[in-house]
Amino acid sequence: MGSTTFLQVLCMAIVGLGFANAEVPAVFVLGDSTADVGTNNFLPGFKARADFPPNGIDFPHSRPTGRFSNGFNSADFLAMLLGFKRSPLPFFALAGNPKLIKRPSFRGVNFASGGSGILDITGQTALTSSLSSVKNVVPLREQIEQLSAVHDNITALKGSAYTEILFSKSLFFISIGSNDLLSYFYSNSSVPKQEFISALGLEYEKQIMSIIELGARKIGIISVPPVGCCPSQRAFNESGGCLEGLNDLALEFHSTIDALLMKLGSEYTDLKYSLGNTYEMTINVIDNPFPFGFKEVQTACCGIKRFNGQGICDKNANLCPNRHDYLFWDLFHPTMNASKLAALTLYAGEPRFVSPINFKQLAEA
Repeated sequence: MGSTTFLQVLCMAIVGLGFANAEVPAVFVLGDSTADVGTNNFLPGFKARADFPPNGIDFPHSRPTGRFSNGFNSADFLAMLLGFKRSPLPFFALAGNPKLIKRPSFRGVNFASGGSGILDITGQTALTSSLSSVKNVVPLREQIEQLSAVHDNITALKGSAYTEILFSKSLFFISIGSNDLLSYFYSNSSVPKQEFISALGLEYEKQIMSIIELGARKIGIISVPPVGCCPSQRAFNESGGCLEGLNDLALEFHSTIDALLMKLGSEYTDLKYSLGNTYEMTINVIDNPFPFGFKEVQTACCGIKRFNGQGICDKNANLCPNRHDYLFWDLFHPTMNASKLAALTLYAGEPRFVSPINFKQLAEA
């Protein structure tokens, strides 16, 4: 097979499998910066945004769209695998032009907001004065409120029967939790670790139930990766290794998500779900990068100082020339190549990486 990488082999296998057989009418994406396609562009004054170069350098026309990536992210690639051009537009883009929902070409909404979390407080820190605050992020609860508004608008336009069918056949992707764990890890909180993980899991369960109550029946959850191995976290570690305390939180939260989804699956018998184990997927690449086509899995392609992990990716940052060789684009986020591998694995991966069914099987369920 020569220099053919695992990523190329997986791509060829996907082509052989084809797109999901069942037509997925729409995709609804919720989450944080791993899935944000421009939500934070609409939050004036907030610094967690990526609508400036060199972000987007490998996007069509080298356009910085607000994706925390050199190009497309995993939400885009999952949408592509389901037959769409890319991720649907951000909610705020649709809110500014409600006629878009009326179009026959309507194929969903992306609500994901960089820096957001399961908990409302996550990411909400910047104050402009004692009287007013900058709108920092759109937390998951608020994203679901936006989803509810879209549900109501579609119902008003096309009727409740249409909306019920649309939501039951559509796919709902959720990628969130990293920022909650990071906030807790650095907060020096007196709340014991297990108590925090349990409380976070209960809140997540409540939010997922809200989505189910709106009519969602096919939900793909993307769990927290080994955030302790991000360049920003390696930079804090004297040895340059991963911060294992942070990774332990990610592992424990994955187990919590697994248990809560099993519980919801027993309570809602028509619910189908997939849980992507991005912890296992990412560690697998870090431990053995070459078969996947990666040469650098510690240092970010774009950033400054140690591991390029001590500053954002902007015009003043170091920029690697060989972006396809890197696992990390910036101090936290994967490159487009890594996002593609993640999406392909979620879509057609084995139970070690995505269970109880993969996203292709979820689409066809």
